[in-house]
Amino acid sequence: MATLHQATLTPTKLELLTAWLPGRHWYPEEAVAGLERVAGCRFDDPEGEVGVELLVVRAGEDGPVVHVPMTYRGAPLEEADFFLIGTMEHSVLGRRWVYDAVGDPVFVEALTAVIRTGGHQADEFLETADGPQRREPSLTVRGTGTADSSEPAGRLVRVEDGDPAVVVAEAARLDVRRVLNPVPAEGPLALIGAWEGQTPTVLADLY
Repeated sequence: MATLHQATLTPTKLELLTAWLPGRHWYPEEAVAGLERVAGCRFDDPEGEVGVELLVVRAGEDGPVVHVPMTYRGAPLEEADFFLIGTMEHSVLGRRWVYDAVGDPVFVEALTAVIRTGGHQADEFLETADGPQRREPSLTVRGTGTADSSEPAGRLVRVEDGDPAVVVAEAARLDVRRVLNPVPAEGPLALIGAWEGQTPTVLADLY
């Protein structure tokens, strides 16, 4: 379960990504204008410390559709400066460090488990004055695996930044797709995402 707060973010997620995306060598445009949120969902952190969000964005009506998984932390992640998207002030939680999630072990473990076990996005509940209110995510995801449980992905060994981002852990390799197209999965296991008006799309492959 993901608990969300009614909060003001400064800067916003889209403002952070507008500054960050043009610096990625895999992003196909030189600049980002009019960035919009297309869809998004959350994964659970079993420890309840790290926010994990899968976000799909697009710059304008004709811009590329891009998958940017992000993690939100209350303190910097050690040895992860390369993956830092930026920092924001959260009106409820205070300062948050925002990371490209491919370099965050919490995301790697969550994604691996969801794919292997045929899992889905987390249930979302928005904190309100009347108590938690369930919110339907605009992005639904499912893993194609059928395992009853998932062995840990293990220590993060390396990340090859690109499209896809190749994430190598001790017991898993993930290819996280960036610029999205409705193409088949490349490996035997995958994460499939769907949102309104879009053909189900592969977001990541697990090997």
